[in-house]
Amino acid sequence: MNENPRVAMVGDGGWGTAVATVLCSKGIPVTMWGHDPAYLDSMREQRENRLFLPGVPLPALLRFEADMERALRDATLVVTAIPTKFLRLSLAKAHRLVPDGVGVVSLTKGIEQETLLRPSEILTECFGTRRVAVLSGPSHAEEVVHRKPTTVVISSEDRGLAQQAQEILRTPFFRPYTAGDIVGVEYGGALKNVIALAAGICTGLELGDNALAALLTRGLAEMTRLGVAMGAKEKTFAGLSGIGDLVTTCVSPHGRNRAVGLALGQGKRLAEILDSMEQVAEGVTTTVAARALGIKAGVELPIAEQVYQVLYEDRDPLPAVSTLMTRMPKPE
Repeated sequence: MNENPRVAMVGDGGWGTAVATVLCSKGIPVTMWGHDPAYLDSMREQRENRLFLPGVPLPALLRFEADMERALRDATLVVTAIPTKFLRLSLAKAHRLVPDGVGVVSLTKGIEQETLLRPSEILTECFGTRRVAVLSGPSHAEEVVHRKPTTVVISSEDRGLAQQAQEILRTPFFRPYTAGDIVGVEYGGALKNVIALAAGICTGLELGDNALAALLTRGLAEMTRLGVAMGAKEKTFAGLSGIGDLVTTCVSPHGRNRAVGLALGQGKRLAEILDSMEQVAEGVTTTVAARALGIKAGVELPIAEQVYQVLYEDRDPLPAVSTLMTRMPKPE
């Protein structure tokens, strides 16, 4: 590891801020870039991310920079934490700004709706580098900033980069593992948000624990099926970025996708729900991408299909559940 690491954090949301606090707890300076200079100024002055992590004091080692070129200039590691739907647009002028030899670690969980690309593939295009890793797993920002024990996985085709990021981010309360299956890690992190929408709907409809357990089990099978078809390893979905992240997202009150599904199950409209949210629920757009990938690969995704119909075809959630329950019988 570089003896004096310096990290650039691209993105000023809750998850990027939480990971920045992990780094600062080790004495590693972090420069954060965000798209809104006024909001960066407010964080600098108030030492708080009031919109995404209210009440959490920001460490002195966390600096703010509205100019991306200056934010990236002296970094020994770049971390990106921008929602998938805004990632390409935010990095439109970032080509060749990452210093030679510096790796990029993505915290983003999603699939680009228009291109069906994973975040690491978008970063490769935008930054013009192949030294990209992804970090995923059960890791709500609201718990990480309070130093509650958290384990994640870091995956890259560049083993050295994965190990560098692991060492820089490792603390007594934040434990990263490494893995080689970047495709599986990213699909696990993205597809679990679709199942979390369904889990929220299930909870909103008050269908009970049996239904929720079945949904998570069959949802994991659906995630695995699509991921393997796209080149992932099956065993990856049994790890932190698969079942680990799925369970946390589907049962925790911190989960934004679960919250959207919960409101849908209680009878609210999608537009109304999204208008009331400050943060992005990645599953809403990932559902579109997952459905398109399933059709392209010839993979059956019954849960994702019903979630899509509830989100985009105004289908009532209860008949959608009935459709799943009355499908043709088959072996597990």
